[in-house]
Formats: sequence, C-alpha cells, structure tokens
Amino acid sequence: MITSVPRPEYPRPQFVRDNWKNLNGTWEFEIDQSRSGMERGYADPKHHLSGSITVPFCPESALSGVAYKDFMYGVWYRREVEFSEEEAKGRAFLHFGAVDYECDVFVNGEAAGHHKGGYVSFAFEVTKLIHPGTNVITVFAADDTRDPLIPRGKQCELYHSHRCDYTRTTGIWQTVWMEFTPAVYIKSVRLDPHAALGSVTMTVELSDTGALCAGTKVCSAPAESAGNTGCSGVPFTARVSYEGKTMAEVSAVFAGGTHVISLPLLEKHLWEPGAGRLYDVSLTYGEDRVESYFGLRDIRLAKDGFYINEVPVFQRLILDQGFYPDGIYTAPTADELEKDIERSMDMGFNGARLHQKVFEERFLYYADRKGYLVWGEYPSWGLDHSRPESIYGILPEWLEEIRRDYSHPSIIGWCPFNETWDKHHCIQCDDVIHTVYLATKAADVTRPCIDTSGCFHVETDIYDFHDYEQDPAVFKAHYGSIPADGVLYNRFDEKPSLRHGDCKGRQRHKGEPVMCTEYGGIKWTGSMAEPSSDTTSWGYGKNVANMEELKERFRGLTDVLLDNPMILGLCYTQLTDVEQEQNGLYTYDREPKFDPAWVRSAVSRRAACEKT
Repeated sequence: MITSVPRPEYPRPQFVRDNWKNLNGTWEFEIDQSRSGMERGYADPKHHLSGSITVPFCPESALSGVAYKDFMYGVWYRREVEFSEEEAKGRAFLHFGAVDYECDVFVNGEAAGHHKGGYVSFAFEVTKLIHPGTNVITVFAADDTRDPLIPRGKQCELYHSHRCDYTRTTGIWQTVWMEFTPAVYIKSVRLDPHAALGSVTMTVELSDTGALCAGTKVCSAPAESAGNTGCSGVPFTARVSYEGKTMAEVSAVFAGGTHVISLPLLEKHLWEPGAGRLYDVSLTYGEDRVESYFGLRDIRLAKDGFYINEVPVFQRLILDQGFYPDGIYTAPTADELEKDIERSMDMGFNGARLHQKVFEERFLYYADRKGYLVWGEYPSWGLDHSRPESIYGILPEWLEEIRRDYSHPSIIGWCPFNETWDKHHCIQCDDVIHTVYLATKAADVTRPCIDTSGCFHVETDIYDFHDYEQDPAVFKAHYGSIPADGVLYNRFDEKPSLRHGDCKGRQRHKGEPVMCTEYGGIKWTGSMAEPSSDTTSWGYGKNVANMEELKERFRGLTDVLLDNPMILGLCYTQLTDVEQEQNGLYTYDREPKFDPAWVRSAVSRRAACEKT
C-alpha cells in the first residue's frame, strides 16, 4: 500500500544526514510536446500547471496517476514547499534521485541548475534561492527515446513494447528531497576496504571553511575582522564501529579540501557472499554529521577463479531488469527492492546483473546488507556506438555512476555497454568502447570491467558471452570442456544470421577469464499454479511442452556451465517476466513460476572452478 508520502525512506543510505525533507507526493504537472514552456512562462513561480502527478513515479506509470504511454518530449513539474527559519538559515541542497533525460531546475523562478543524464542522482545548492515561508520548485525535463545519441536502456523506441524493450520512462522517477547542512559540511566520502590488511582507507572531501564560516559557531574568526578569508580549521572526526564496538577512530583539524585517511581496524569481520557484515562509519566536521558504512572485502580476478577474500566464488547471477508493473522504473515501495533480492536468493542465486539500468542506491544498500553480488551497468542501448560522438552520451554519466556507487561492497564489477550490435549497417566505433573501458579502470582500479557484455569485445578484463541455445546437447558441444588451445568457442564465427549479419572475426578470446552472462531465457507463460496457453508473449527459443521438459532444459544448460572449470560464472535470463517478455522465474507480479527449491538445487551445486 502506498503511504501518503510515497517512497518516504531516506534515499541515500550510505551518506545519511538527519536534517532533510522528502518532497515526494503530489506535484503540478503538464506535458510540453513542443518544448515551448520556457517561452510561455512556465518557469515563473506564479504560473500553475494544468494537471497533477504523484512523484517519484514516471508519468507513464499507473502509480503516477497520469498513465500516459505515448512519447513525451517535454514535461513540467511544479510544487510549493514550506521552509522554516531554521531550514533557510544554513546551506540548502535540492536532490534528485534521477530525472530522464535532461532537466532544468528553477527555485522561485531563478535557475538552480541543469543536468544531463537520465539515470544517476544529482543535486544543486539552492542556499541563496530559498527563503522562509512558501517557495516554488519548478522542473523541466526533456527526453527523446529515438535520439541516437541518448541512451535509453530497455525503453522501447516503438509505440508498443516489443520483444525485450518495454514501457518508457520520462522525467522524475526517483525521490526528490531537500537537505540542510551547516556552513561547512562534508561533501563526500569514498571508502576503500582492505580485508588482507584489516584496514580501511577513507577519501573525504570537505567544504572550504573560507569566509562562509566566519562568525559561525564552528569558527572563532569574527565575521567583521579585516581581511578575514577563513579560519585555521574545523574539528574533524572519523569513527568506525562494528555492532556498536569501536574499531577505529581518528581526529584532526581541517580547513576543507580532500584528505586520505587510513585506519587499521581492531577486528576483522569479512563481507562475504550471503553474509553482508557491515562496519558503521560516523563522520563529523564542525557541526555537520554523516553516517555511512562499508564491507571489509577484497576482490581478485584470475584466469582460474574470481576470488573474494582469497576464496574462489562462482557467480550464480540472475538478470534483473528492474521493472515493475505499476511503477515501471520505480519500485512501489522500498520493501519491493529488498524482496527482489530475496526472491533471487531463494532460487539459489548469489547475485545479479543489474541490467541496462542504474539501480537506485537503496537497492544497493539491501544488496550490501545481504552479501548479494551485483554488476553495475549502464543503460547503453539506443546509443549509436558506431558514431565517435556517442562517447558524450555515455562517459560523463557513467563516471558519475562509478563515483556515486564506488563504496558499495556488493558491486563486484562494472559493465558500461551491452551487446554492441551494428547500427544502421555500421559497426561499433572501437575507440568509443576502448576509451570508456580505460576511463572505467582509471576511475576504479579495484574491480574488473567488462567492456561490452556479450559482444563485441575490444579490451576487457573478463571475456563474457551470451548464448540462448536451447538444446543442452548443442550447448555442451560448444561449452562443455576447455578447448585444447584454450580458446573459447565463438558463436559469431558461424554462418551469418538474418538479424545481425556476418560477425565473423569481430572478437577473439585472448585467454581472459570467462563468464556466461546471458543464457536460458526459457519461455513459460503464466505461473506455476496457472500456466497459460498464450501465444502472443515473447521468449527465447522453442517453447517447452510441459514442466518436465522445462526442468530438463534448465538443468541441462546450467550443468554445462557449472561443469566447465574454465567458466567462472553464469547469469540466467531472467528474474521476472517484464510485460510481453515471458521468460522469468517469477511473473511480472512476482509470483513464482517454478518451485524455488528445485531451481535452487539446480543452480547452487558446486561448480568445477570452486576449489574445496
């Protein structure tokens, strides 16, 4: 059931402040197909919009109250917000979980900021724009799912959902909130755990004390002192604890800037698959206080295994699209985010590819807590990667995503592109793929990166492949053993397909570690209790005749991947049905289609690469 304030929980669990205001709920709303609202005065705080919407749900969704499914090239939002004298006294930041795709924000008619990219959180400081009493926030969002330089992920370019593309999302689709801080505040913290050393390194970014803090409670310099441009510093403290017991603590005096702090921990409590043991972190800087956390774990990739804390872990992943029937991109409640992880784990999976979507931070929080392994991905589909300028459509926001999610222990790898098929008979620009890979490695040296999942690899840490072959015997002939030359079977070297043409020679396995990151996708319409004879839905391969045939196919395909010591992980397609795509282990309404115990028995047995 939706509460009076939908999605009321704090949206950023790894960087928590107490002083905040949730702005979800009813906003004024209007579609602006001609994108002429600015000229017509829509940013004027006195201008009212003609309709209403429930934020944070996109206007395509039922939960938004709009449920408009056609293309929207521009949308406007307006809301009046009350701020107290206390709230307006310090610094104020207006946060957006995500707005698809490009947006302009106004506060009381003044421009607050512009953001490009539909999937990652952003914020604007609005300290000088707000005042005690009634304030007006106005948002304009522009989108074009058919623009070849705008990434869309699995949002459909056609009017109707089609095959593995689904209902579009326009505008605000995650929580909007205000946050209030003292004059000097903690900007960010990056947490690098070192399990072998039993320590953590914090990279803390602090606001400059400067003239802004002169005369405030945290600065002894009087505001009127001649030539005053700041102060000698502000007290800073970092404390790490585990289940309430102090593990490390340090104090210093800083006048802003970025500081790297290494802390040895009193005790080791390792973060492991299925056991998300988390350390709590408290940071104070003057009057500002932030709560965070981290998991103590190391990752090491080798040709013979993927190691977490030097223990080989076979990745039993599920493909998770992150779509919901009533909220589209947005889960109706935070509980549903957590339950999707539990649904996956109930069926024997220890992680997921968060596929063609940047998942919200609260999902990652639940994954961190449960020891659930996930790959951070970007919704690259729709972007014409054959054009060199497409790099501007992915790289800036991709680096924002890595920065936002870097400290989550559940994220064990990055994957910026997925299946870079030819665009209008033009092959991918390898320089774009390669540059994004290099930028990823520069931004994060601690995790592996798959350059473009499935095809066509340029430079990658893991050679992954997708194969929806439905015959276990054929699948075994291709992937059942290590080839004598150590080079993996490449399905693109076979005859050209009608859909993708001749792809021979486009990629080569060069001895990198191997994973199968998409397989299966067996179509089954309806639930376990009520299978359906519907023939209009879509899935991979020939339909199964009955449950026994499905079990035989599922186990046969999965056994091939588990039994090959060369293969370090698998990813089954997929967790739930999504609209017309009916190949999930659960229905779109999250009802199990198969006995979880049976699926778990097939997936969770020991893999050949897992050493005793």
